[in-house]
Amino acid sequence: MKKIGILMMALLGLFTSCNDCSSANGTDKVEYSRNAVLYEVNIRQYTPEGTFNAFAAHLPYLKELGVDIIWLMPIHPISELNRKGELGSYYAVQDYTAVNPEFGTMDDFKALVKQTHDLGMHIIIDWVANHTGCDHAWVTDHPSWYDYDTYGQLVSPMDWTDTYSLNYDNKDMQKAMIDAMKFWVEEVGIDGYRCDVASMVPTDFWSDVRQELDEIKPVFMLAESSEPDLTLCAFDMVYNWPAMFLFEEVVKGKKTADKLADLITNQQRKFPHDTYFMNHVTNHDRNTWDGTEFERLGAGVEAFVALTYVMPGMPLIYTGQEVGLQDRIPFFTKYGGYKQDKNNTYYFYAKLNELKHTQPALLAGAVGGEWKVYDTTENSKVLLASRALSGKEVIYLGNLSDQKVFFDVKSALPQGEFVEWMTGTEVVFSDSASYVLNPWQYGVYVRKQ
Repeated sequence: MKKIGILMMALLGLFTSCNDCSSANGTDKVEYSRNAVLYEVNIRQYTPEGTFNAFAAHLPYLKELGVDIIWLMPIHPISELNRKGELGSYYAVQDYTAVNPEFGTMDDFKALVKQTHDLGMHIIIDWVANHTGCDHAWVTDHPSWYDYDTYGQLVSPMDWTDTYSLNYDNKDMQKAMIDAMKFWVEEVGIDGYRCDVASMVPTDFWSDVRQELDEIKPVFMLAESSEPDLTLCAFDMVYNWPAMFLFEEVVKGKKTADKLADLITNQQRKFPHDTYFMNHVTNHDRNTWDGTEFERLGAGVEAFVALTYVMPGMPLIYTGQEVGLQDRIPFFTKYGGYKQDKNNTYYFYAKLNELKHTQPALLAGAVGGEWKVYDTTENSKVLLASRALSGKEVIYLGNLSDQKVFFDVKSALPQGEFVEWMTGTEVVFSDSASYVLNPWQYGVYVRKQ
């Protein structure tokens, strides 16, 4: 009993602590994030010019697509010492309060932020707090701000040999980092951050960051992490890596649809109630190093993309994904841009974005509809789930396999008439009916009003 009591007190302290901070789950989230679609921009590769100004010309295109939040990969100058490849990694930052001259000037960037806001969208930038580039001024000006090995040599995290790891035991370094993050919110007007390898940096630091940024204006914070503690007082949203990796395991036949249903249900229990999950089938890392969504998910791409809009959280679209780009975008060399075309894939994503914007059940976090899974005779292949709120309901039905399936539903289905969102086909679900789905066939059904 004593051990249980201690544990309960520790958990109570963990979850009540967010009532004492300006936090992701301790205060209301920025309202625009509830039904938002996130778009990741690779400035260097988005256009042939690879500049802020060239990208800015495409903002109306993204607005029409239905994008709400623009996430820019790192915009800072890239270190030259130990640089990888021809152009270097964006994540080897040389100066936290300057822009990469490859992309343009500070005035160009401020104009981009203003144009984004004028169009009713918001903008966050990538932040690399765990390490700096090898020729960052701090290396020589503040050597105690870095980590060293037993031989007194600067430490490069992982295999990122173009960077040096920062020492978070040093409070002066922490203050300088927070001041740099405040600069972009206060002086430039950005709306928040996507924070690289967030779980490699102490959670207490992120909580301090969030409190100081929110004193300037309410911000939106995304952690490149899947750790629940980061969502208590620091971040609004975490990466849904587990779901993305499980998508790929399902395609390979190593996992089944019921495991995916269980994952989503368990996430609702494991994380604080108002946590957002960034749901995605690709991003810059997966595209470059592991292949496009088509390489990894094959014929299941559309079925999984549609699911990322219905499951709890916020959907992500990466550079080129909206047109079905078939290329891996290189990391250290110039790609040359792609055609921002309004093709069938563009309208596929536009239709899903409209779904996200118009269905209250799909709101992110605690205010959205509850995720409910229905039992079928083919649970290992079929995912049937719904979310309902305020008299509106969205149902996802998908055959997440490469085999044709015949199945019955073993639990009571929602009653009434529904419309398949993508095609406009009207349907009435029945508990007594038998169903058939072709390989990777899916439907997103909205209650008819």
